[in-house]
Amino acid sequence: MDKKELDKLIEKAVLKMALDPNNIEHYHELAKYYAMDNQYEKVISVYESLLAIDPKDMQTLLNLGSIWFYSKEFKKALKYFNEAMIVNPSNYLVYYNIANTYAEMKNFSKALQFYSRTLDFNSKDPEIYNAIALLYHDFEDYVEARAYYEKTLSLDPNNLTALVDLGNVCYKLFDYKQALDYYYKVFELAPDNKTVALCIANTLSITKDKENTYKYFDKAIELDGDNYKAYICYAIAKSDFRDYDGAAELYKKAIALNDKEVNAYILLGNLYSNLKRYKEAEEQYRAALNINKLDPSIYVLIANLYYMNEEIERSIYSYRAAVNLRPENDEYKLVFIQVLNDYIDDKRKDDLVANF
Repeated sequence: MDKKELDKLIEKAVLKMALDPNNIEHYHELAKYYAMDNQYEKVISVYESLLAIDPKDMQTLLNLGSIWFYSKEFKKALKYFNEAMIVNPSNYLVYYNIANTYAEMKNFSKALQFYSRTLDFNSKDPEIYNAIALLYHDFEDYVEARAYYEKTLSLDPNNLTALVDLGNVCYKLFDYKQALDYYYKVFELAPDNKTVALCIANTLSITKDKENTYKYFDKAIELDGDNYKAYICYAIAKSDFRDYDGAAELYKKAIALNDKEVNAYILLGNLYSNLKRYKEAEEQYRAALNINKLDPSIYVLIANLYYMNEEIERSIYSYRAAVNLRPENDEYKLVFIQVLNDYIDDKRKDDLVANF
């Protein structure tokens, strides 16, 4: 539907409301057209007018709650969801929406309470178990998350979200074999899924299966989508397999794709630093610093580099820059003070020997 056609429908709906202001269907119609036109402030205004006529209109309460939820105005969302719960305390979607809102607010106990209440009314919906699994996942209780993802799959064996997330949970529980089983199943169902191809490659890398690691990274890179992350993950794997030249080339490919992102510069700098190629490492760190001059961690990397290359005075200047940017960071302060004290002690020792 083009803009002109949509504008005509909005105009007709406004006229209907004016002629019959107590007919709530006209309000729903107009709100729908405003939503299609992404005019959400007007959607809210129409719904608020509707509630003045019928404060118990369930669809309006749920829709307003959802609008505020997706706007991340969670307290406003809860206001409407709670009103909907009073209107219809048997509607499981109300409890589900409230639970989702508390989950976004990182209120674990409230979210779990309302998910449990949702199950009282609907215990056969796999997405509810999936949501509970995600809640436990977000709070890093991977054992409970795994149990709920498995429950989801018992109801919906081909649920791609659950399969991927369950693979991720198994990975975090160091059960790499099981993680691969879930990832492979997703890849069978969705062979164009770039993210899962990367998950498989990263997991194979952990298990030291070099041939298949490279195979799946190559597959991931061939699939549609941004390869910046793929090149970086592939480079890390090549570095783990001691293919340092190959890793460096992949970091450079990532930089060529996005030269305004610091991550690849820093990782390439770290690679060169570990290889004691300090000049090349400094070039990468300096490139990262040109992008983000206010990142103290980059100054620390440069300081570490100078320290390893026994350029202590330059190291001290870089540590001081990091401390000046983040004076509240005790770790930066402690390292700076230690290096400075060691330098002073060393100078005093030299002076004592010279004066003896």
